Amino acid sequence: MQPLSRRTFLLSSAAIGVAACTPMSRTGSASGSGAAAQARTLYARIFEELLVASPETATSLGLDTGERAALKSRLADASPAGKLSYYAPLASALPQLKAIRREELSGRDRGWLDTALWFAERSRETASIPYGAIGGYYYPVPYVLSQLTGSYQSVPDFLNSQHKIENEADAQAYLDRLDQFHRNIDFNIETARSDAAGGVIPPSIVIEKALAQTRSLRREQGASAGLVRSLARRASDKQIAGDWGGRAERIVDGPIAAALDRQIALLEGWRRQASDTPGVSRLPEGERLYAQALRFHTSTNLTAAEIHRIGLDQVAALNAEAEPLLRKEGLTKGSVGTRISELGRLDRHLFANNEAGREQLLAFIREDLARLRARMPELFYSLPTSGMEVRRVPPAIELGSPGAYAEFGSVDGSRPGVYYINLASTASWPRWALPTLNSHEAIPGHLWQGAIQKPAENIPLLFRSVSIPAFVEGWGLYAETLRDELGLYNTDPLARIGMIQSFLFRAARLVVDTGMHAMGWSRDRAIRYFMDTVGREQLGSEREIDRYIVWPGQATSYKIGHNEMLRIRDQTRRRLGSGFDIKAFHDLVLLSGDMPLEVLSSMASEWDGSRLS
Repeated sequence: MQPLSRRTFLLSSAAIGVAACTPMSRTGSASGSGAAAQARTLYARIFEELLVASPETATSLGLDTGERAALKSRLADASPAGKLSYYAPLASALPQLKAIRREELSGRDRGWLDTALWFAERSRETASIPYGAIGGYYYPVPYVLSQLTGSYQSVPDFLNSQHKIENEADAQAYLDRLDQFHRNIDFNIETARSDAAGGVIPPSIVIEKALAQTRSLRREQGASAGLVRSLARRASDKQIAGDWGGRAERIVDGPIAAALDRQIALLEGWRRQASDTPGVSRLPEGERLYAQALRFHTSTNLTAAEIHRIGLDQVAALNAEAEPLLRKEGLTKGSVGTRISELGRLDRHLFANNEAGREQLLAFIREDLARLRARMPELFYSLPTSGMEVRRVPPAIELGSPGAYAEFGSVDGSRPGVYYINLASTASWPRWALPTLNSHEAIPGHLWQGAIQKPAENIPLLFRSVSIPAFVEGWGLYAETLRDELGLYNTDPLARIGMIQSFLFRAARLVVDTGMHAMGWSRDRAIRYFMDTVGREQLGSEREIDRYIVWPGQATSYKIGHNEMLRIRDQTRRRLGSGFDIKAFHDLVLLSGDMPLEVLSSMASEWDGSRLS
């Protein structure tokens, strides 16, 4: 996810005011403008600095080669000085960005400047909070260590799935990163200890999950350790001479194990001090932190109270839509969520909760994605050719991981995008729930978006790498709407229930996220509301709520973004009338790169309906 790789909604937004300008050209960019050239030069510099600040990003994008090859041996600085990580270059460039003559820009060039300014301002806000870090999918987070944050949680899978090994230099770079891994664990411990001294300790459930995952990683020793096997196997496959497994084993069993022991000791020590209260409002400056989190994740100025009310209203509307469909299935008693849950427990809709069942579930997804891909020419001019894979979330991290998420492929297309699904229990995924999930995470959702944007050379690299949660997650839910508009639910009422459940899921997120972080809800209350409203089983509901605890505000990005994407499209369709082309509109949205929705709204209001190049 986005990503987990990502989703949002919005009934109204405060759009950035933009002076009227000449309609956007076929390219959507100002040509030959001095300000545009100045801005693009600055974006290129910021992007290079971003890669240095976050070498993992260089690897993820396939850009750790040639003059940037040294980045392949490094991890991001996890010390307190590296708090902003990925966003530090944007924050530092704010004065230079403000100096660019915005009035000389139009179309995408103006949108890109507004986007860069938005990120720089949000980054400085994050830096003003005296604790926390940038974690997860580059989200501002209050806790350096949790089930979803910390080097221990992100580095092992990154090294296994994204650090390519083709030659001896790549294998040595892997070892160099292993050596930095234990240092970053200690940096996390140092920062977390300092934050705790200031009153910032994660809730008890977060500590327990982080402790379980740290212990699980610590138990991996010797030649069988995942970090060792990954290097040894891939070096052997490429016939790279040397004792790579033995060298990795010495680091894993030595300094990494010792650092993990120190992290375990810290987490165990916190147990006596931990609170059961999940919300950040209990933390120093917690209300300010949450307001900033909502701004970052929704790219709107909606308050927690407004978002809470939107969520309640949307839940009520979706319940009304679900009612007749559930009655047709003979389900008449209890809340909509309770009945959807009952439907999801019926054996005929479930895959066996064993390895064979998991493989059947993955095959079901792959077949559906193949059918979807064949329909995409009806909606898009831009049709990516890069591969898209479906994988199970690694069992070692599935306890704390989201239910499903997407990981974009590399810019050069050499590494495909991946759709991860958490199969800790196949009961989380009845067959009728998967079609909508597939559209969201893969086609035409996150992976489709990434496969169009990442190779688009007309988009400055900076805007192919930064991510606006409301844009990404709003697109994911919008992709579910597109599946419906293709008529794919018309002959499958059960899958339509799955779509309604998906929207209920995101509307309920608005209620529980704001409930916990701004209105004093307990974790148990949030879980009960989620189960009753959405129909998710206990394990899946707990996993979701615990995710919202450590990523405050992120859960609001999905439905707010979805509503705003639909609003922008409908407004543009009304303005252009018969000149509106859905394929060209999708190019406008995706071939501009991720943008705050308020910026996208302004661009769409200037668009003349022509196809972008």
